[in-house]
Amino acid sequence: MEKVVALTKRRGFIFPSSEIYGGISGSTLMMPAAVWAASGHLENFVDPLRQCLGQCKKRWRADHVKGDRCPECGGPLDEPRMFNLMFKTHVGPVEDHASEVYLRPETAQGMFVDFKNVINSTRVRVPFGIAQQGKAFRNEITPGNFVFRVREFELMEMEYFVKPNEDDEWFKYWREERRRWYVEDLGLSPDRLRFYEHPKESLSHYSKQTTDIEYEFPFGWGELEGVADRTDFDLRVHQEHSKEDLSYLDPETNQRYLPWVIEPAVSLERIFITLLLDAYDEDVINNEPRVVLRLHANVAPVQVAVVPLSKKEGLIKVAREVQSSLQGRFRVEYDQTGGHIGRRYRRQDEIGTPFCVTVDFDTLNDRAVTIRQRDSTQQERVPIADLPDRLQQLL
Repeated sequence: MEKVVALTKRRGFIFPSSEIYGGISGSTLMMPAAVWAASGHLENFVDPLRQCLGQCKKRWRADHVKGDRCPECGGPLDEPRMFNLMFKTHVGPVEDHASEVYLRPETAQGMFVDFKNVINSTRVRVPFGIAQQGKAFRNEITPGNFVFRVREFELMEMEYFVKPNEDDEWFKYWREERRRWYVEDLGLSPDRLRFYEHPKESLSHYSKQTTDIEYEFPFGWGELEGVADRTDFDLRVHQEHSKEDLSYLDPETNQRYLPWVIEPAVSLERIFITLLLDAYDEDVINNEPRVVLRLHANVAPVQVAVVPLSKKEGLIKVAREVQSSLQGRFRVEYDQTGGHIGRRYRRQDEIGTPFCVTVDFDTLNDRAVTIRQRDSTQQERVPIADLPDRLQQLL
């Protein structure tokens, strides 16, 4: 067992949690208070809170209310006070200061405290990135707008380590690259995206410069993703507090330095709600109202639906053959449930399926099927043998 554990660390399979601070057994989502004290989160990861002194007693983020009266009951609000957003708990049977831990509000600190392990096990060279996806927790005062602001979410972050004098160019690169990804790869409307440059007075305690990629939600412009220049702040403070050398030896110059960090960060939930809102549409087809998700094929949960016109055994046999010929190349769903073919089309429109492939009685004679396009509802007849290549062209 000891040899396997040593191997997992040496080759980067599993790293001990918060090892430079003495470690914490059996936990990844919880990290010692020492980590968050060093990173500045205990002091700076706060929101201004105001509480209603009237009938409803509700709590509000101070920057979300105007004036001194409660938006719910009209009662007076108390003076703003700072509220830390991290969830605190204890590890072990004794609840004392030494056992205090916090559920991580970001995945970033895990990547910083494991920086030395990553360097040693992977031998990467600057510039390089560490990317991580996982649960994060923030004790939001007023969660809302569906899954836009929640207390438990799936966070996706990358720490991209660069030379100290090259942060500006990499910051610009990652701003543009992340915006390009949303438009070209996910299909978001470019006119509903914009950059918001944080003024100096509103920057996080670790940031030299931060740009939010904002989306125009129904409730107004809001942050979809943030791109921050974290300088060498995190590595520097963890090196100071843990007394571990976190510097990087550049094999080209034989110089040691603390890399600077560019961080794109976004929650999966915000990507999800943005995709839905951007794709949602209503129109009228053949005098009937239709709800349709105009999702890009890259993110549509189903790319192709195979739909036999009826439950006749001969049609089902061919439809299953068509399904088999498409699986492995596309995300395919087979739909022979009851109801008119138009109703099944509408069901696929509502989940964003770009194409339906209909197997009808003519198919038994001409070995061809009909491709029906979601957005235009146009149809074309295609031989079964040519179907995979034709769908690939359309997608």
